[in-house]
Amino acid sequence: MPTYSHWMMDLPEHPELTQDLIADAVVVGGGIAGLSTAYQLASSGLKVVVLERDKIGAGETTRSSAQVTSSLDFFYKELVSIHGRETTKLIYQSHEAAIDEIERICKTENLDCGFIRLPGYLVPAPGDEANIQEEASVHRGLGFNTELADPPAYAKGFGQSIRYNHQGQIHPLKYIIGLTRAIEQHGGAIHCSSPVMSYAGDHVVLENGKTVHAKHVVIATNAVVSERGKYSFRLAPYRTYILTLKLTEQIEPALFYDTSDPYFYVRPDGDVLLVGGADHRVGEPEYPEQRWQDIEDWTKAHFPVAERIDTWSGQVFNSADGIAFLGKAGEVYVITGDTGNGLTHSTIGSMIIRDQILGKENPWVEVYDPNRMPRGNYTEWVSEAGRSIMHLFDWFRSAEMVQNIQPGQGNIVRKGMSKYAVYRDEQGELHACSAMCTHMGCEVAWNSAEQTWDCPCHGSRFSKEGTVLTGPARAPLAKIENPELE
Repeated sequence: MPTYSHWMMDLPEHPELTQDLIADAVVVGGGIAGLSTAYQLASSGLKVVVLERDKIGAGETTRSSAQVTSSLDFFYKELVSIHGRETTKLIYQSHEAAIDEIERICKTENLDCGFIRLPGYLVPAPGDEANIQEEASVHRGLGFNTELADPPAYAKGFGQSIRYNHQGQIHPLKYIIGLTRAIEQHGGAIHCSSPVMSYAGDHVVLENGKTVHAKHVVIATNAVVSERGKYSFRLAPYRTYILTLKLTEQIEPALFYDTSDPYFYVRPDGDVLLVGGADHRVGEPEYPEQRWQDIEDWTKAHFPVAERIDTWSGQVFNSADGIAFLGKAGEVYVITGDTGNGLTHSTIGSMIIRDQILGKENPWVEVYDPNRMPRGNYTEWVSEAGRSIMHLFDWFRSAEMVQNIQPGQGNIVRKGMSKYAVYRDEQGELHACSAMCTHMGCEVAWNSAEQTWDCPCHGSRFSKEGTVLTGPARAPLAKIENPELE
């Protein structure tokens, strides 16, 4: 069955947009990126409209671990080699400022979302102690608010670690629900069930034909839709796995991230521990469920936990140079390429876009310039782009026999020169769509963990019935009526 995250609760209802509107700014996307940006603009006095395809919080925000941290997927020593020392200082300062901004918003708008400050520990994987020492040296040289320290005693088996001081955590759904209320109090309008099908620099057009005219258009949909490949070949789509485990003792709240590749990340929430990691390229592994077991085994080796409670997965889009694409991109503004730090990158993006629209100086505009090509790590960038290109040839691979597909499962089936994404429901009835992703024509793959069709080229995801769950695809998989496959 599809999974549900620890954070899920009743999602707020907002009406579909059924008439044309005029606004100062229109924001596409009802997650942390879109709502943070809409809040910054509405609280600055602009007339703002938010458009969301589904419901507020139905995307990736509530599938994160909701750590609010300046510890990034890339080591800072790597960022120095890619961006240089001064730009790396700005990267660190921007994420620290994002933590402060989330705290400020919570206090200013009286958001009851469980925001607290706590330390974070970058702990060494086995044999990685020298890496920690080298990274700590870079931190000292750049003047970061970090230090070498032993992790709390309840975290077993870790050596000396890098302690990030004054990090944060929140309940992500409560936070964005609070943002929606604040946006509306500042005069903004929010419309759900309102998928956008096209846009330009001064308007967006919805699937139902309605148009919002605006001076400024912000695309904050995790993967940028309708971008004609501009970001598809600059970002690598990855699934990340998370579970909750019951704590067996009270612990001092702290965040943890280790140095393995793929790495693990940990945060507490009351009497449970959220642990994630075991990331992999979208659409590639045959048995994704094993990832949860790997996380559970690692956690039980290091933390006082008992039974597993919830399991779910999320999606991140990684850039080759370790930071997101944020700000003015041609005619529109974008927030994309979260690279594992969606809450802070989205908040940074919202402040950059606010300042660009208001004509104010912002020290991070050039750092996160969304028009840039990756500034370094070219080998990794070419490798990831090559993986996308190679998946175009999946069409020539052999396919499963439809008779072998069990109830509740799906697979790719060939008939003649055509290939179909076939799902067999619990009653044994077949449901078939074209296996061709509607973004750029790659072959989708069955995700048995989430019961979805996932595109390994650029990360588009579809429900088992073929409807779009994650962009950059906008159109559903073509439905095959009355498939004669058996």
